[in-house]
Amino acid sequence: MTRICNDPARFTEDMVRGFVAAHPEHVRAVPGGGGVVRARRPGTAKVAVLTGGGSGHYPAFCGVVGDGFADGSVIGNVFTSPSAAQAYSVAAEAETGAGVLFLFGNYAGDVINFGQAAQRLTAEGIPARCFAVTDDIASAPTAEADRRRGIAGGFTVYKTASAAAEEGADLDEVVRVAEHTNARTRSLGVAFAGCTLPGQREPLFTVPEGKLGLGLGIHGEPGVSESELTSAEELARTLVEGLLAERPGQAAADRRVAVLLNGLGATKYEELYVLWASVERLLTEAGLELVRPEVGELVTSLDMAGCSLTVTWLDEELERLWLAPADTPAFRRGVLAPADPGTGGSVPAQRTASAAAGATATTTARTAATPAAATRTADAPATATGEAVTTADTVVRALQAAHTLLHEHEENLGRLDAVAGDGDHGRGMCKGVDAALAAAEKAQVAGAAPAALLGAAADAWAAEAGGTSGALWGAGLRAFGTALPADRAPAPAELAAGARAALEAVTSLGKAAPGDKTLVDALAPFVTAFGERLETGAPPAEALTAAAGAARTAAEATAELRPKLGRARPLAERSVGTPDPGAMSLAMVLGALAETVRHL
Repeated sequence: MTRICNDPARFTEDMVRGFVAAHPEHVRAVPGGGGVVRARRPGTAKVAVLTGGGSGHYPAFCGVVGDGFADGSVIGNVFTSPSAAQAYSVAAEAETGAGVLFLFGNYAGDVINFGQAAQRLTAEGIPARCFAVTDDIASAPTAEADRRRGIAGGFTVYKTASAAAEEGADLDEVVRVAEHTNARTRSLGVAFAGCTLPGQREPLFTVPEGKLGLGLGIHGEPGVSESELTSAEELARTLVEGLLAERPGQAAADRRVAVLLNGLGATKYEELYVLWASVERLLTEAGLELVRPEVGELVTSLDMAGCSLTVTWLDEELERLWLAPADTPAFRRGVLAPADPGTGGSVPAQRTASAAAGATATTTARTAATPAAATRTADAPATATGEAVTTADTVVRALQAAHTLLHEHEENLGRLDAVAGDGDHGRGMCKGVDAALAAAEKAQVAGAAPAALLGAAADAWAAEAGGTSGALWGAGLRAFGTALPADRAPAPAELAAGARAALEAVTSLGKAAPGDKTLVDALAPFVTAFGERLETGAPPAEALTAAAGAARTAAEATAELRPKLGRARPLAERSVGTPDPGAMSLAMVLGALAETVRHL
């Protein structure tokens, strides 16, 4: 288990503070939080390559920020995607005029939140792109390779793309390198024991004594199958044969490979070297030539016991980028050229003179880190008048009730999530509702109208909770708020329209439908039942109570479903018999809302 922490809910913030204090020559914290960027800005305009994802994976992702590697890292809560707001703030601090590339693993929350940040940057005139790594061969069949998770293979993708950016490649070219590397990268991992979230005493999953879980995920997800744990030789054969069977067709003639044997947090280096002796021999016997292999902890999963093997089939371009020099807190290679005159930054020796000459000079540090959006004058939020004041008060009371309920059930929601996911749902919901309630109470004191109050709560929930659920809750709350008038009580038709808008926002963003085993399985029946009851003339309180009951019934029924989206999808069979934690938490909140309104 993880033993060292202060407040478990602030584990990530405390970690980032210590990381920056330990490596001031490499990184600095982004003002307002969200991640880190290079201590010294590049001396010339270049594509800003940003890695990111949940914390708990050190040295990924922040450990590879530095010259020759990433320009910054967006850091979410443990095993939770950072929010779109966090991604935006790091990008605004790191970009130097040549665009931004977000690199992350293929997880729903990361795809949603980084995608939203990229859209916002692009709208403000900063070119931004996203790329999701899909190297985990155990998480989906070859025919569905685009649905695979990203695990340790992201390290080689991040390295080559960053090296291309350091050479002066433009945004399209850096994206092409990331795509090219990913297409030639395959990973397979095993777990011997599960990991434990900070502040918790029980691991997210267990592996029977003498067994190993094949095909684990790096967010605390267990393997997709279990088999006997025998010798290092047999384990090496399982990993090597699994990857060689997936050799990409376009690399059939290539024999030179980059190889990573990655420890997941609790497997000691000596054990990895025992395994490496067999892995190296088997790969060599298969006719492969190993180019600067890496053995050690590169992409961990807190204190998980296990390891993964990654192979990237190199061509001439990828080998050059793989071997390019870098200097970061956790990874150093080669010799960097002397610092740029007047900037304090260093230039990798491979950067061409023409690329450097064609770039525009920038400052060593952002003296006024003000994104374009921050200079715009925002319209003042509408003020609540008349019965709208009572509506705003009802919203705050409902959030207070949800706050109490979610904190009471935090541990249980985490256990539900750990069956086939990463076990962070309870903690994420609590962080989200904490932030939403604080923002709503502040807006209420300022006299904000219900729509503005819910908008503030929505933004705070999304920013602090992160992950898929944070983004979806933010979108749903904001959409519902648009139906609430500022000067009177909402009419039944407006309440029904708000509920439909919330459902549309959630399904549009998350792409889920009823039956996919997500929160939509509870939200959709709620919206239907609520609208039908209001149409019959039922009072809103009565309609809410009936609809919340329908949501609860539907949420419990998700136990019989197999997930089709998200991290739980590779473990679909294991999740049968357990309701979806997102559907259950939504049903809880809707029940709290109904109780609040009923007792007014």
